[in-house]
Amino acid sequence: MPQAEELTIKRAQKGSQAALEELIFAYEKKVYNISFRYMGNEADAFDMAQETLIKIYQRIGKFKGQSSFSSWVYRITVNTCLDGLRKRKKNVISFESAAENGMAFVDERAATPEARALSIEKAEDIQKAIDTLNDDHKSVIILRDVNGLSYEEISQALSISVGTVKSRINRGRQKLRQLLVYESF
Repeated sequence: MPQAEELTIKRAQKGSQAALEELIFAYEKKVYNISFRYMGNEADAFDMAQETLIKIYQRIGKFKGQSSFSSWVYRITVNTCLDGLRKRKKNVISFESAAENGMAFVDERAATPEARALSIEKAEDIQKAIDTLNDDHKSVIILRDVNGLSYEEISQALSISVGTVKSRINRGRQKLRQLLVYESF
């Protein structure tokens, strides 16, 4: 953990509102992105991100530094989203709005409208396939392939071993390949 972040965390734990706001600001976009991938729409993602940030605010004093702060934040985000999915009926994702907000697997460099349309169609297929994964596989795929976390960070965030992370990523990717190959025929 960077020393500056560690000092900011300590200040936040001692009641500094400015330090807490600095931490929230640093992680709010990643929290929203993870929430969006889980919830599938902007409104629910915003709700889960807000709920996560409130939990961080309420629990900052309980952070002990046994894992990185980012792993702690990701764990809270994932758990909040999984709880949200259990409580609510999942809505259908709007890929057009997702693409506009940079949240889909859309190639922003697509040179022509046709290429962009194909990219959006591919993004829809990928998101639909991810949505069919079980929670264990979905979690690791979102954290690794969508958000770029390391195996160690995922291990800490989900409180599972690195071996389990690798195994779940492998199985999740295999399932995605099967689904995406099947969908293309």
